[in-house]
Amino acid sequence: MAGLFKKVYDWLLRTFWATEMDVTMIGLQNAGKTSLLRVLSGGEFAIDSIPTVGFNMKRVQRGHVTLKCWDLGGQPRFRPMWERYCRGVNAIVFIVDIADLSLLPVARDELHLLMSQPTLYGIPLLVLGNKSDLPNRITVDELIDVLDLKDIANREVSCYGISAKEETNLEAVVQWLMKFAGR
Repeated sequence: MAGLFKKVYDWLLRTFWATEMDVTMIGLQNAGKTSLLRVLSGGEFAIDSIPTVGFNMKRVQRGHVTLKCWDLGGQPRFRPMWERYCRGVNAIVFIVDIADLSLLPVARDELHLLMSQPTLYGIPLLVLGNKSDLPNRITVDELIDVLDLKDIANREVSCYGISAKEETNLEAVVQWLMKFAGR
């Protein structure tokens, strides 16, 4: 009987109290957006991930919250589309490869260009320094400085170091995102 009660309770939660939130994941090519999304949605990390062409979407279920995550391509030709997919979302996740120091200035410029768009005013921003498992990476404090995150205003901004491969700090990412589920 307890199993039946749990099934009914879970169904009631999903039906009447479930919350769906939209999250857009952006960042330069090869930052690890698709790998992160695959791991968050319960899949395995794959070393040979193919670059995202355009976008893809996955749902990540956590309790009564469903994160509908949009993963946008990071190649230069897709960056003009980022703003359109970030409008009206609950949170924007900007992923940076913290082991590829040569791309950090480009990441900073693209991030600030995007955050200056009036249509995105007030949308919370989570910056993730991915590939923390690699040598020659920068720290979270260095990433905050290099990306000038303190200059981004009119929204909540947080920054975490993660490793999609090692699944480091991913629960903290989900908890941060779920704070904005009712927004």
